[in-house]
Amino acid sequence: MLFSSLLFIFQFLPIFFVIYYCVPARFRNLWLFLASLFFYAWGEPRFVILILISIFINYLSGYFIQRYDRNEKIRITVLVLSIIYNIGSLTFFKYSNFIIENINYIFNGTIRPVNITLPLGISFYTFQIMSYTIDVYRRDTKAEKSFINLGAYLCMFPQLIAGPIVVYTQVSEKLCKRSYDLKEIEKGLQIFILGLGSKVLIANNVGGLWNDMAQIGYANLSMPLAWMGLLSFSLQMYFDFNGYSLMAIGLGKMLGFDFPQNFNFPYISKSISEYWKRWHITLSTWFKDYLYIPLGGNRKGKLRTLLNMFIVWSVTGLWHGASWNFIFWGIYFFVLLSLEKFFLRKWLEKSAILSRIYTILAILLGWMIFAITELKDIGIYFCRLFSFSITNDWIYYLRNYGIILVIGILLSTPFLKKWYDRQKNKVPRNLLLLLIFLLSIAYLVDAAYNPFLYFRF
Repeated sequence: MLFSSLLFIFQFLPIFFVIYYCVPARFRNLWLFLASLFFYAWGEPRFVILILISIFINYLSGYFIQRYDRNEKIRITVLVLSIIYNIGSLTFFKYSNFIIENINYIFNGTIRPVNITLPLGISFYTFQIMSYTIDVYRRDTKAEKSFINLGAYLCMFPQLIAGPIVVYTQVSEKLCKRSYDLKEIEKGLQIFILGLGSKVLIANNVGGLWNDMAQIGYANLSMPLAWMGLLSFSLQMYFDFNGYSLMAIGLGKMLGFDFPQNFNFPYISKSISEYWKRWHITLSTWFKDYLYIPLGGNRKGKLRTLLNMFIVWSVTGLWHGASWNFIFWGIYFFVLLSLEKFFLRKWLEKSAILSRIYTILAILLGWMIFAITELKDIGIYFCRLFSFSITNDWIYYLRNYGIILVIGILLSTPFLKKWYDRQKNKVPRNLLLLLIFLLSIAYLVDAAYNPFLYFRF
């Protein structure tokens, strides 16, 4: 079930919240848990059991880690077993065919691919539940006594499928007790509408240009059109994923939770280091806290720091998808971040204009590696970007997509947000939100293209 669907907005949400606010407080987590399972089962009914098994195994893991608090051997054994299960299930469903494909290629084998479907959200909820058992082991939090509470945490429908990645310590107190403020509920609804507009009105429309690139054929693109295509994909990814995150954060507020910010205008960054502090913030934070720092971070010399960064960014790329282009995408950012860390930073600080031009170009080239699965096609597209072939094909697409590209560029900066936040009079803001909502609904009534891109990662 998509957030940006009439079924979710006009049937699931009203029924859910009427019951949620009416039932006694002690039953709200149970209702949230059951409704979230229903939400997930609507699209993936056969994989509900996988989530329940994950909750059960990690619930027991947390219990035994805390139960044997003074026996380090048992604690570490339980933690390792839980991590093996979590990573193992993710590997089986997401990477089995990728592993088989590479084994066949290296050894000229004939192993048949596994006929298996990737469960929705498995990359996100696996990381979330791993953070719980690791934090219990670290003694950063107490083991959750209630299976229902832990289930509500993991299955919470606003962020179950595509984040933001919410670690247990961020919501543990409010799982037990949370208050409801009409102002917070109103604010949550406003954030949800802004996210809906980002997804439906911007991402869905600007993404059409990138789809046209594949139909034309990468080898047939002029240089201006190739750059326009990358620009459209970068805007589509931002407004698609940020839109989903905003809807999740808004729904979280309506539930009484404060989910962490996931995006902070990443395209205004003056370096790739800054970009990754603004893009998919919860994923970057997770890798820093649960992989980079445990590996030693930057505390053991330059060579060890480079190795740790290489591991983290290779895994980051692989997390996004079972394909070599994602691994190369991660390594690409490892190279840029390493150069900035040891050489480029002082030069980037000298000119805000040049640093932003460098950052945008680096981001666009990164999206090229991310978007195109076949490595030979990446090479073709790269050549078109610097082909100096300037025909008139781009004019037609500029006429069709120019306005939405300009709107996307403008909205990817904080300019309009600052204006929005300064409006003390609620009437203009509410009228704007009502217009965004009505336009979004009008689009959805007649929409044929409405996926969330990050669902496949």
